[in-house]
Parts: sequence; C-alpha cells; structure tokens
Amino acid sequence: MNGKQAPIGVALTGASGIQYGLRLIECLVAAKRDVYVMVSQAAQVVANMETDLKLPGHPEEIATLLTEKFGARPGQLQVFGRQQWTAPVASGSNPPQALVICPCTTGTLASVANGICDDLIDRAADVALKERRQLILVVRETPLSSIHLENMLSLTRAGAVIMPANPGFYFRPTSVGEIIDFMVARILDHLGVAHTLTARWGDEH
Repeated sequence: MNGKQAPIGVALTGASGIQYGLRLIECLVAAKRDVYVMVSQAAQVVANMETDLKLPGHPEEIATLLTEKFGARPGQLQVFGRQQWTAPVASGSNPPQALVICPCTTGTLASVANGICDDLIDRAADVALKERRQLILVVRETPLSSIHLENMLSLTRAGAVIMPANPGFYFRPTSVGEIIDFMVARILDHLGVAHTLTARWGDEH
C-alpha cells in the first residue's frame, strides 16, 4: 500500500440497527480512513424503515449519496455490489485491514460460520478469516437460539470478534444518538481508530 493505511470494510445487512453501521461509516470518514462498503438487499429495506435515508439500488449511486452525506473526499468511499466478485474484498491478495459487519443478521452469521459464500459480504468475511484479518460481527438479535450461539462460538474460535449490539447505560445517555455512539466507539476501539465519541470508564465526566 506504499505506506498508506489499508481500507476498512463495512458491510450493512438486514438486521435492525442500521444506524450503527451508518454512524460507523461516518466516523471512519471523519478519521480520514478509506472505506469499502457493502450493502445487502435487506439492509436497503431496513434503511428505508428505520431512517430517512433512502438507499438507491446501484452501488455507484449509494457511494454518491454517502459521500455527500458524510462529507467524504472523492474516492474515499467505495461501494461494491452484492455479486461484484472483482471487488478487492473478494480476494486474499488485496483484503482490507478489517471487516465489520454492522449490523449482522443471524443469517449472515450462519453463512460466515459455515463458509458459505453466496454473496460478496459472505466472501469478504471468508477472506478476512482465512487471511487472519480482523473480522467484527455486530450481531443484532434477541433472544439467541442454540444455533446462533454455536455459530458465534465457531467464529470466535476462528478468530472473529462477536460484538452484539448491547449498549451500556452507565454513562446515562439522553438520546438515541448517544446510545448508538456507545456501540460505535467500542467498534472503533477494536479497529484502533481514535475517537472522542464517549467518555471512558473511570474518566471524569
């Protein structure tokens, strides 16, 4: 990469809580990191349900929308289609530094845990595991069945980080945005990306 930091991949799937993923992308852009974005079809539906953001159908249009929304520099955000097998994330010869699936459905969890690569998100996660790159899955589901838990255990043993969307409340949040930022801050910590989203435990407020 000629001294340049490798991009970070963010995949949005159809679990409730797409605000977590969108806020993560916004923070990575603000931190001047290049971001590879993948969006499942179900995630587009959820975005329309849970936010005022209407994600278009084509990757190029999504890239334009997110670039404008988050003030990204030209080319900082690249969005890849679900079957775009020529994308860098599809090959171990050019993987991102890390991949975060946020939010992560239990269906995606199952596919990744069992090495099923039916779309680019599954394949990108498979590449992250085999290349020993960081893989974080922000699972959003409750309650969890034994199947979900077995899949989480398999992925943890394979080197992934399972980070359920379980925000803390010890900092007394007063808005939904603060609750979202709590989870995004934990993800950024694991990625090694500096931020000032929340106060840390033990710090003076």
